[in-house]
Amino acid sequence: MVEVFKTNVQGVDESKMIIQQLLAHLPDSKINFDLDDCDYILRVESLCIATQNIILLVQSMGYQCAELVD
Repeated sequence: MVEVFKTNVQGVDESKMIIQQLLAHLPDSKINFDLDDCDYILRVESLCIATQNIILLVQSMGYQCAELVD
C-alpha cells in the first residue's frame, strides 16, 4: 500500500527529521520526500497505513500535510 501526501516541507534537514519521526511510528515502512515536486511530496509505503495518523503527526511538527488524491 502506498499513500502520497502534499506538504510544505522544503528543506532536506526538515525532511530527514520528519522521516525519522515517522519511522519511529511506522518502523516497517519505506518513507521518502520528493522536494523537487511543487507539492513537496511525502510518500509512505507500508502494509498498513493510517493516513490520518500520518497527517496528524506531520502537522504536530508544525508542517502542512494533506492526502494527495487523483
